[in-house]
Amino acid sequence: MTLIGLHVTQYMYVLFDNVHICIQKCKCTKTDLSKLQIPKCQVNISLHKHFNSTTQMTAQSSKTVLTLDSEAVFSLKDGINFKKSPDDGKCYIIYKENGELKACKNQCKHQGGLFIKDIEDLDGRTVQCTKHYWKLNVSTMQYVNPPDSFTQDELDVVMTDEGGLQLVEVIVWDPWLADPQDPQELQEGEVTVTYLTHACMELQLGGKKMIFDPWLTGPAFARGWWLLHEPPADSMERLCMADLIYISHMHSDHLSYPTLKSLSATRPDVPIYVGDTSRPVFWMLEKRQVQLTNINVVPFGIWQNIDEHLRFMILKDEVHPELDTCIIVEYKGHMILNTVDCTRPNYGRLPHNVDLMMSDFAGGASGFPMTFSGGKYTESWKADFIKNERKKLMNYKTQLVKSLQPKIYCPFAGYFVEAHPSDRYIKETNTKNKAEELNALIKKSAPGITTWTPKPGAVLDLALALMSPSRKAITDPPSGTNIYKDSWDFDLYVDELNRAITAEIFKHKSWIQFYYIWAGFKNYNLVVRVIETDEDFIPIANGYNYLVDFMDLSFPTQRPTREHPYEEIKNRIGVMRHVVKNGLLWDDLYIGFQNRLSREPDVYHHR
Repeated sequence: MTLIGLHVTQYMYVLFDNVHICIQKCKCTKTDLSKLQIPKCQVNISLHKHFNSTTQMTAQSSKTVLTLDSEAVFSLKDGINFKKSPDDGKCYIIYKENGELKACKNQCKHQGGLFIKDIEDLDGRTVQCTKHYWKLNVSTMQYVNPPDSFTQDELDVVMTDEGGLQLVEVIVWDPWLADPQDPQELQEGEVTVTYLTHACMELQLGGKKMIFDPWLTGPAFARGWWLLHEPPADSMERLCMADLIYISHMHSDHLSYPTLKSLSATRPDVPIYVGDTSRPVFWMLEKRQVQLTNINVVPFGIWQNIDEHLRFMILKDEVHPELDTCIIVEYKGHMILNTVDCTRPNYGRLPHNVDLMMSDFAGGASGFPMTFSGGKYTESWKADFIKNERKKLMNYKTQLVKSLQPKIYCPFAGYFVEAHPSDRYIKETNTKNKAEELNALIKKSAPGITTWTPKPGAVLDLALALMSPSRKAITDPPSGTNIYKDSWDFDLYVDELNRAITAEIFKHKSWIQFYYIWAGFKNYNLVVRVIETDEDFIPIANGYNYLVDFMDLSFPTQRPTREHPYEEIKNRIGVMRHVVKNGLLWDDLYIGFQNRLSREPDVYHHR
């Protein structure tokens, strides 16, 4: 649905699948707009449910982001041209070939990094991101590193009668502007936010309790992540008393089956809400034998009304739309924005001036580069890379918070530790950002924003915080409260993983072919050697060591003679067999630091 204009009355006219529709309050009629004189303008629209749930309504407007006069257009050279707007300093790329022009923002889709000329590109078509070295072929607007991944959004190039040009950006309507609510005055204690641990927050919203991403017990990513903070003693009781729960995505530091198993024993019918991602959040529910009977999958960008004053909206991530989501919660017109782990939530468009914003901050949620070896991956290179990456992430989060101008900001969803003794190397190498340091940067960059570094059991009273930043709006946990965990029941969970080692299926080599055919990934030029190892990543004498050629999904005894990318992956045997036996994602191996990798060439394979 594309907005084409507004008749300046209480009516709104839109074009939907070539049918003109007039919307007035809750009545729809067809009309012929060709006979109407409708001025173009930018509007906020309140949409009602005239269409079924599969119909997506999108209103658009446009704005000119860069203007070049005829002389500047004439000076454009063939190939890549970098341009900066004199009005706001934002940067753009214009590509010229055979007199044709293409254009895009000079902004990487991954984390918004700036592109520069790729010195390895001899054809003059590719630019490279300064943050993570992603590469974009501007002639096709396709990212070539990582290969087979993303397409860059193009800007419209509009030529003027005088020989100049304008770069025009199409702006999609912001869904949270539907049915806007004026903020009402809050009473002390009416809206409180209690930090429990990691990404788990409890929101008291009038008479309702809402909880985000409950990970309260056990490890995440097999046995690689453990809770850094000790949840309050009554955290599980709080979870069981929740009126609704939001789970952002399927990663196990947000979707914690040990936690949900305890919940299901007491409250199997608690309402749980997840976004309609292409990879269903609860795809393993039956396999995990957790009995939850009230899971609600909701569409993106539509308000979900809980009561007269409370509603929420789930939005998806642009970089990982199949997986990651974020949420806006609104109570009496007061908005709380939780971007969770999203890399580029809602295509970079988020509400400004919300009352409270929370996001991840720490970094380190990946095996890269700690688990890589060979080539450039020396210990000094890894240390320099990690230091620079954490600094880039801090600056990115600072600029994001500064641009959105929330009244209060809280960094969370980064409080994990590689606590198992066998992962000491990862713990020492995988340094993470500190919430206190990020908040200090934000205060320096945007002193008007109140920041909160949470401790388990700490409570933010939103009414008090909004009345005056100087008032005591945050109640810290009582003196003597144990903030950091000091025991994790390692054996209980590691023994459970290792029971897969002696499973019957692994006595038969045919499991290899069966498993990879079941997984279904093929028609991709990549050869992988998989090696089962002990705790120290030393190959086991009687463990499996095999090749997989994903081009034709064959299992050769030697690497093929054709040119091909190659990876060698050493996996801890207990975790690998647990993942195979239960059909789990390899995220448990990679994000959980349970393998070691080398690759030729050193290229990230997005697929």
